[in-house]
Amino acid sequence: MKLKRQDAVLLVGLLAVALCLAVVLLLTRRDGAQVIVSVAGRETARLPLSETASYTIQGTNGGINVLQIANGTAWLEDASCPDRLCVQEGAIRYAGQSIICLPNRVVITVEGTSEQTDVDVIAQ
Repeated sequence: MKLKRQDAVLLVGLLAVALCLAVVLLLTRRDGAQVIVSVAGRETARLPLSETASYTIQGTNGGINVLQIANGTAWLEDASCPDRLCVQEGAIRYAGQSIICLPNRVVITVEGTSEQTDVDVIAQ
């Protein structure tokens, strides 16, 4: 299959846009300040990323997840779910990142500091 000139221009353009988007995302990410733990949609804990801690999370249906926090990162050390995809997710540290364990209905989200919000003025 021979590549036509218009196809090549389109391909190069798409790659350039993807590269620009990746650079913008890398330059605008912010370190997180705390981890929010939610089980079945309800917030159960807020833990600072600045401290070293181990936290056992009681998920739904008797499921258990073990959250580790150290050196400004958080990760799941162990989980009782059958596939353990949440453990394989690895460490998170930037605002907006999350680890989700669907079988135990556990969501761990990194949140930035309050002065990092995009809101300029709050109307009352």
